[in-house]
Amino acid sequence: MKKIGIIAKPNKPEAIEVTKRLVEWLGERSIEIFLDTEPASLIKHPYSYDIAKIPSLVDMIIVLGGDGTLLSVARAIGNRKVPILGVNLGGLGFLTAITLDELYPVLESVIGGDYKLSNRTALKVSLHREGKKVDGYRVLNDAVINKGALARIIDLEISINGKYLTTFKADGLIICTPTGSTAYSLSAGGPIVYPLLHSVIITPICPHTLTNRPLILPDNVTVEVILISRNEDAFLTLDGQVGFAFDAGSMLEIKKAKNPVYLIEPLHKNYFEVLRTKLKWGER
Repeated sequence: MKKIGIIAKPNKPEAIEVTKRLVEWLGERSIEIFLDTEPASLIKHPYSYDIAKIPSLVDMIIVLGGDGTLLSVARAIGNRKVPILGVNLGGLGFLTAITLDELYPVLESVIGGDYKLSNRTALKVSLHREGKKVDGYRVLNDAVINKGALARIIDLEISINGKYLTTFKADGLIICTPTGSTAYSLSAGGPIVYPLLHSVIITPICPHTLTNRPLILPDNVTVEVILISRNEDAFLTLDGQVGFAFDAGSMLEIKKAKNPVYLIEPLHKNYFEVLRTKLKWGER
């Protein structure tokens, strides 16, 4: 690892202080550093790069912040095989599981090649209107369709590989990866799915029919969702960060992305430890 990108959560003073120390630490080890524009200006670093450009220049990216920051970086990386090391600066942090106390020992190991990669399934999400594709995005966590604030229950027709599954009458629908199973889907009653399983989870939000339960499918299927309701507002949100109006007759097509997202995991940690810690299992 000779070229490392650093992307810090905007408007978080702690992230700027950590970035400054990290730049000095990496510089002492002759690592070429590629800093995001905002933190570079705040610490007066002479070189800065747009987030969209950094993935094409580096061997790995360090994310300083929370899961939201990491999700935005994962979208910027696209299909490149650039691993991400997530460092948690507060909040729950399922994806940014490395603490500040662990940062430098973990980095020593990573630079020396002593680490493992966790290959996380990503989804390719395409929005179609009037039979034409209008937008395409890559997500690591989920695609969520929600009713508007004043809307009644919406009707969503679901097909799998072109075969009709059912029409959900619900407040909305979540289609997520195993990585995203501990996000919104978990709050809506979905299962916790081991992140390396090759699957897609469909979780209805407050379904009118109580027998409509979450469904786990293999990740080689294509899921299609059509909004049937004609007079109700609905919205599509991707990874909780990118949003669109989802109009009647619109169709959402979801399939596995070409390449996974590569997360760096230190050898001393495992998923079950993170799960137990973050969900506070065993505590009273």
